[in-house]
Amino acid sequence: MSKFHSLTVKHIKPLTPNSVAITLTIPKDLIQTFDFLPGQYVTIKKEIKGKELRRAYSICSSPKSDCFTIGVKKVDRGGFSDYAHTKLAVGDVLEVMPPEGRFTFNSSGKAKNIAAFAAGSGITPIMSIAKAVLASDPKSKFVLVYGNKSYKDTMFYTDLVKLELNHPDRFFTYFITSQTQEDDSLFGRIDASTVNYALKNKHKNTEFDAYYLCGPEAMINLVSDKLQENDIPKEKIHFELFTTTEILDEMPVDAEGQTQLKVIVDEEEFSFQMDKKERVLDAVLKENIDAPYSCQGGVCSSCIARVKEGKAEMVKNQILTDGEIEDGFILTCQALPLTPTLIVDYDDV
Repeated sequence: MSKFHSLTVKHIKPLTPNSVAITLTIPKDLIQTFDFLPGQYVTIKKEIKGKELRRAYSICSSPKSDCFTIGVKKVDRGGFSDYAHTKLAVGDVLEVMPPEGRFTFNSSGKAKNIAAFAAGSGITPIMSIAKAVLASDPKSKFVLVYGNKSYKDTMFYTDLVKLELNHPDRFFTYFITSQTQEDDSLFGRIDASTVNYALKNKHKNTEFDAYYLCGPEAMINLVSDKLQENDIPKEKIHFELFTTTEILDEMPVDAEGQTQLKVIVDEEEFSFQMDKKERVLDAVLKENIDAPYSCQGGVCSSCIARVKEGKAEMVKNQILTDGEIEDGFILTCQALPLTPTLIVDYDDV
């Protein structure tokens, strides 16, 4: 199981009034540990006011040997994103878990045409993917549709414009602003007409190899549905859900009784009773067991584990495939026990 490592803040760059780019230095002995695929994320652990917080942030830089950059948008008062904007300084040390995630681009060495739809801070993994696509082959093309309130609120606006200038025939950005009318921007939100405008009008003669969607769930569902209506195979559509609010779901009303839970973490076993109305990860953390986790909202894959005995049902799943679920994998932050006994193995993933 991955462990946290101490990394030093090398640079902090303001992006918008509410977002910053934080560059972290990778020590020589950890370069292989922090090798990443474009689109992956890291989990940061920080104790604030006596409480341990864990937050997942996508890497927005292209793979380098000695550093990487994450984009942090301020979404919580008194949480890590607030700390990153008000107190974090160059030279500070953060506890960081090695890169994870499946929302990735793998270069095949051949030219690829990629389309991406992002909103708000959903641009962070897309930045890394776009740079990798452009670097993979001189004939590769990248089309980005990116929605924000205004140019002032647009993360990496300057970087995106530079990419357009440096690759005028290969990189295309369509900015969408919902609160201000801007030059060279479409007004409104990403919707079905936006998808058609980019893919059926501006790039109607381009055959895309893959589509990457990152942002709020409503945007992802809308774009995915529209792409499939246009006969885009589902396997070509990749998405990652970004959320800035706590996910609250109703528990099943018939979940009664106790479950005897056995947890395997780092080759150690822990057994205890838990309430069937409680999620597995919540019960594990109450026992002070050092299980892996990050978002606790079902939008990352840090808390994945395999059910070895018994059965559990997930309240929400945006990550695991049907095949993985059949193989016994669960997101423990979303899993409710359904049987009197349950064995969960964090090591067998």
